[in-house]
Formats: sequence, C-alpha cells, structure tokens
Amino acid sequence: MQHALTSVDDFLRGAGDFPPGRADRRALRSIVAFLLIAGPIYGLAMGSFACDSPQRLLQSLFAAMKMPLLLFATTALCLPAFFVLNTLLGLRGDFAAALKAVLAAQATLSIALASLAPLTMVWYWSVDSYRAALLFNAAMFAIAAIAGHLKMQREYRALIARDPAHRFALRGWMATYAVVGVQMGWTLRPFIGDPEAPVRFFRDEPFSNAYIVVLELLLGR
Repeated sequence: MQHALTSVDDFLRGAGDFPPGRADRRALRSIVAFLLIAGPIYGLAMGSFACDSPQRLLQSLFAAMKMPLLLFATTALCLPAFFVLNTLLGLRGDFAAALKAVLAAQATLSIALASLAPLTMVWYWSVDSYRAALLFNAAMFAIAAIAGHLKMQREYRALIARDPAHRFALRGWMATYAVVGVQMGWTLRPFIGDPEAPVRFFRDEPFSNAYIVVLELLLGR
C-alpha cells in the first residue's frame, strides 16, 4: 500500500518514474493502472444516490464499471485523429510522450474524482433531490477536469519547449476530446440513475445525439 501511494504521489508531482515530456512502458502501465483503480472508486460513490435496495446497489456497480469505460472509450475514439495531427505537424517522434500526457490527464482526473468521492457521499446523505445530485456531480467533474488539464499542461510544457508545434496539437486534442466526451457521456448514461426509473446499464435510445437533444431543448421542441 505504501509503495502504491508513493507511486501515485510521484505521478501527481511528475517525479520519480514520471518525468514530464518523457515516456516509457513502465510509466504508461502505471498510469493505466491508476485510471482503472481510481475511476471505479468514484463511480461507486456517484451511483450510490438513493441506494436503499439491492436494485439501487446494482446502479452503483454499473457506474463503477462505466467510469473507466467512459474515459478509455473517449480517448480511443480521439487517438486516431490525434495521431494523424501529430504526424502532419512532424511530431510523430514525440507521440509516445504525447500519449503519456493524454493518459496522465485522464488518470489525474480519475484520482481527483476518487479524492472527491467522500464529499459526494456526504452530499447524498444531506439531500434527497435527484437534480441536486446531478448538479453536484457536474461540479465534481468540473473540478477534476481542471486537475486533469493542469496535469496535461505540465506534461506538454516540455514538449512545447522542444517544438512549439505541440501547442497546436494540444489544442486539437482538447477540442476533439471535449466534443467526443460529451457524446460518450450521453451514450453511457445513466451514471447516477433516477430513483423513479428502473435500474439499467443504458437508457432507452443510448445512441441518440447529445447535441441534437440539447438543441431541441433550447428550441423548445
């Protein structure tokens, strides 16, 4: 346990086996492990709203499974375009380090969420509103996303110093990830689960378009 905590601390500080701007297989394996462990921790907490029956417990387990799936699936969908962009910019030689930066941001987001899980539990004990639960989790994700962004900026600082074209690649990644991430989160819902609705892994019409739904809401349709 002590070794694992030390490894997480080194990762967050960019020390030890995790120097910014460099990558090796050992570091990448550790980063993936952080994501796989920390993501489900918050998923369990997030899905535990109104957990007063065995069926609601199943919702918590579903959310734990879907948290790392959300991050890995979004990353996997964005990687081909990111690889092509890096190639066109003449940055393929640094792609391993760029991949490490991408995964490090996801792992940091997951670790930040896991650290916020106790706050989510306290919030659930304090309110019984499904809408309040949704808004609180949105706030937790916003905080964790800032942590992930700061980690990615630190990783990319060394790459940008090596070649300023990395700045454009970073912006391309962030824009692509934001667009795909919103749709992926919509597709994998529910994570919390409405207590008035049946517990299920996916909602009806899981492959509907999040942006069309938002547009229809704005237009009052």
